Amino acid sequence: MEQHAEIQYNGIEENKEYIEIINKVIKECFSNEGLDKLKLYISITLTNPEEIQKINKKYRNIDKPTDVLSFPMFQKEEIEDLISNNYEIEDVLGDIIISIPKVKEQANEYGHSFERELAYMVVHGFYHLMGYDHMNDDDKKEMRKKEDEILNKLHITRGE
Repeated sequence: MEQHAEIQYNGIEENKEYIEIINKVIKECFSNEGLDKLKLYISITLTNPEEIQKINKKYRNIDKPTDVLSFPMFQKEEIEDLISNNYEIEDVLGDIIISIPKVKEQANEYGHSFERELAYMVVHGFYHLMGYDHMNDDDKKEMRKKEDEILNKLHITRGE
């Protein structure tokens, strides 16, 4: 199986379960969006609240920890062009940074599994890299629909 994610750890222990969840979700995301034929990959860093707060402050000027950050390398139109022309460039689609302790906290808070919460963070970050956002209601609906589609295909639902 071709890997579309390069996973790194910053301030937390490596974990095989994290890798399996992430690769499963990213593979479905790439397939669903027609990226699986391209030679793109995502850099994913799993970290702790202290490290993600530093990154959030440096790049977004928000001095507090968060659950996930995404840094796209392409505009939405550029990605659509890559897909429609089937370009074979080897490049990073973007970076996703996830706070694992925050994922655990939110899984407990929302009453679902760690797998579901981590999968949601990955798919949420992925769609930010694809140029989707949730700044207004219409954009939020479109993004949520895509996120739910991926999680439903993988049978990863709320409350699990």
